[in-house]
Amino acid sequence: VGFQKILTLTYVDKLIDDVHKEFRDKYRNEFQQKGTLGLLNGTFDFKDDFMRLLREAEESSKVRAPTVMKTFEQSLKSQKTVKCMIETRGEKPKEKVKPKKNKGSKKEGPDAVGAPGKASAGDKQSSAAGDKEELTKDEILQKNREEFFRRHMKAGEKSSKSPKPEAQKEKGKKPRVWDLGSSDAKVLDYSNSGTVGSAEACPVEEFDPDMALGDRNREPGRLYDLEYESGDEAEEEKVIQNTSKPSAKKGGLGGMFGMLKGLVGSKSLAREDMDPVLEKMKDHLIAKNVAAEIAVQLCESVAKKLEGKVMGTFTTVTSTVKQALQEALVQILQPQRRVDVLRDVMDAQRHRRPYVVTFCGVNGVGKSTNLAKISFWLIENGFRVLIAACDTFRAGAVEQLRTHTRRLNALHPPESHGGRAMVQLYEKGYGKDAAGIAMEAISYARNQGFDVVLVDTAGRMQDNAPLMTALAKLIAVNAPDLVLFVGEALVGNEAVDQLVKFNKALADHSMAQTPHLIDGIVLTKFDTIDDKVGAAISMTYITSKPIVFVGTGQTYCDLRSLNAKAVVAALMKA
Repeated sequence: VGFQKILTLTYVDKLIDDVHKEFRDKYRNEFQQKGTLGLLNGTFDFKDDFMRLLREAEESSKVRAPTVMKTFEQSLKSQKTVKCMIETRGEKPKEKVKPKKNKGSKKEGPDAVGAPGKASAGDKQSSAAGDKEELTKDEILQKNREEFFRRHMKAGEKSSKSPKPEAQKEKGKKPRVWDLGSSDAKVLDYSNSGTVGSAEACPVEEFDPDMALGDRNREPGRLYDLEYESGDEAEEEKVIQNTSKPSAKKGGLGGMFGMLKGLVGSKSLAREDMDPVLEKMKDHLIAKNVAAEIAVQLCESVAKKLEGKVMGTFTTVTSTVKQALQEALVQILQPQRRVDVLRDVMDAQRHRRPYVVTFCGVNGVGKSTNLAKISFWLIENGFRVLIAACDTFRAGAVEQLRTHTRRLNALHPPESHGGRAMVQLYEKGYGKDAAGIAMEAISYARNQGFDVVLVDTAGRMQDNAPLMTALAKLIAVNAPDLVLFVGEALVGNEAVDQLVKFNKALADHSMAQTPHLIDGIVLTKFDTIDDKVGAAISMTYITSKPIVFVGTGQTYCDLRSLNAKAVVAALMKA
């Protein structure tokens, strides 16, 4: 065991492997015939082979002798003198740069190593270095200053000469032309369009309808329910099957006792029994994007509902609480008043007036985009739509609606509807009063026979008092039939703050005794949240208003109606 530590032989491991292989190959037949017991009594003539392998290993180790480290006398450092290694402060070590050139010259011409000219040059360098070392510190500083001023003057001369060729090169900045773009900037200039300050139908735009529509196999005019495939039931079945199989193997009694351990046998539920389950449920709801305050209120309401309730024999506390919470969530998502837009539009048609919908919300949630989706849905149901561009603040807001109008007219050209444009844009440009534009648009729609007026407003934060006052004025003056709050599904606690303050601002700044508050919610960006659907619960719980539309993508067909059971299934998914 200790031979490797005693002997400093590098070939021992290889020798042992070679001996093992040689012995095995030479006596393989005897191993197979005699077996293991026969080998104990047998004799093997292996001395000559072992000595041969030992000699080969020793010779191979001699060939690969380890490299011997140089002594100090053999190194280059021993040839340097102490004087040449001393560096004076402020002096640049120029001696180190010059030997590199000598090395380069040696590589270029090996015959020139012993040339007398090179030796004399080396002597000159050493003498010059010696002279520099003999100078005083004041003289060295003076020389360094002279070199600095000389370099500075040379740099000034170069910079004074350089601007002439640069002035010739400057010919003005050229616009970049992208590979897939247009080189003509006039194509992108919409400032002098004829539709500014009017309500004329926008020209038809040529574009790919598949890109705007998405699903071509859909039924025109139908608003599909929100779908969510929940795998909970399948997972629970798998868990039950997996747990039942091993218990059957162990025995009937063990499996039966294990199943009955978590069951409550015909007793009334106490708060102490539910607290651990409710705490887990609350954390689960918060993780699914439900506002923390609302998650606590939901769990409290479930606890009050179940406290004192007599349980069945074969029911667990967890399953009972989960079922009660699911029922409460479905009830929240199905408010008493259901908003049916198509029914209300037809009712307004009978009274020969346009049905007015106002969109409001914070910045960047997708008001204009979802307004275009709702316009497409209304057009496919046979209604004429007038879009009122009342966002007179954000740059590009009017142009965005104008582009949507062109595309909607391309999908539903006037030729297919008796020469009438199904969608028009009413806009007065930027910087105008939004309430006045909305009033003019509603009057124009009444005179021209439009069925629906969709009013797009500027995005505003709920804490901005002047903008909230302007929104309350727009709603109070024009009295829309439906006020939709557009909120994104990504928010958590912010959803509560937004809706509470929007409703409060509409109530405070309205002059009417019964102010018009938010009637419904449009939930956008629902395709980006996977199963974190808690914003839907937060919004409906705080306002008691229904979610009328759900935006699920970027095409005109990506608009759904809320399916409460699908949302609850996604919310309760582990």
